[in-house]
Amino acid sequence: MAIERIAGVEQLEDMLSEPTEGVTETLGRLEGDIVVLGVGGKMGPSLARMAKRASDAAKVSRRVIGVDVFPDDALQAKLRDVGVEVIRCDLLDRKELLELPDASNVVFMVGMKFGASGQEALTWAINAYLPGIVCEKYRSSRIVAFSTGNIYGLTPVERGGSIETDAPNPVGEYAMSALARERVFEHFSRTYGIPTAIIRLNYAVEMRYGVLVDLARQVLTGEPVDIGMGYANVIWQGDAIAMILRSFEHVSSPPFVVNVAGPELLSIRRVAEDFGRLMGKAVSLTGEEQSDALLGDGRLGYRLFGHPRVSVEQMVRWIADWVMSGGESLGKPTHFEVRDGKF
Repeated sequence: MAIERIAGVEQLEDMLSEPTEGVTETLGRLEGDIVVLGVGGKMGPSLARMAKRASDAAKVSRRVIGVDVFPDDALQAKLRDVGVEVIRCDLLDRKELLELPDASNVVFMVGMKFGASGQEALTWAINAYLPGIVCEKYRSSRIVAFSTGNIYGLTPVERGGSIETDAPNPVGEYAMSALARERVFEHFSRTYGIPTAIIRLNYAVEMRYGVLVDLARQVLTGEPVDIGMGYANVIWQGDAIAMILRSFEHVSSPPFVVNVAGPELLSIRRVAEDFGRLMGKAVSLTGEEQSDALLGDGRLGYRLFGHPRVSVEQMVRWIADWVMSGGESLGKPTHFEVRDGKF
């Protein structure tokens, strides 16, 4: 993208929800309405809006329905303004969930990661119990379910990242419950024949949150940057969403599994130094780079969906400008540097 800077939230949200030609073609062929469970999270509003924009561009009349607890009334209004229907629902309330509208297509975005330590029971209820109820409700639908690269555990950096056929090696209750989520979806996919896709994400980024935003804010404030987790993958959130929506054409029983991860193996040290140069700040580093990290190999996704439109270099420049200009933050650090699985 040849945009020098992102001027504000309105422009950012428009960019994040801009459908690619591939997404428009996919949703033009897809039959039925789309329900987005957990639409209120970091990626949900952009995904729902992209689904609506792509459907309109393809001249397909469909309902795009966003479901969440919606503690923020402003988000409901913003979604309605762009044509997304909203339903307030406590998804852990089985009765409420089963009364949701039927739909041919479901995006499952619900999950608990941060705060899992100390709330292990709730983490397992959300990540492992809830998918079973969703499969009961939507047994006749296609389901695209979010997961995480954390299920792989640490992998040697020299390998370039875990691939979809690697045996899971989750560390910590969050990663274990995320693997449980996958297994529950797999069980019901096999039992009911539910066409399913499981998306292992590592790590989505935009101006208001993400690995690069964490690093930029640390450099700006002079906070030491921990380089123990020496490498990471990042992908522009708009590119990740495009890949995820296109995965509806690859759902299967048993589930289709794909990594959605950035193509570059990013050195945390080098990215921090890049931010330092762009911001005119000295960079303080702490820790020692380890030989393994949480990394996903995204080549299968690129073969199917093409490469990301936005490069890491572009994201770094945009984010440096955004952070230095006092741009909005979601206040949700990724904690990508955590190596013991305790979030």
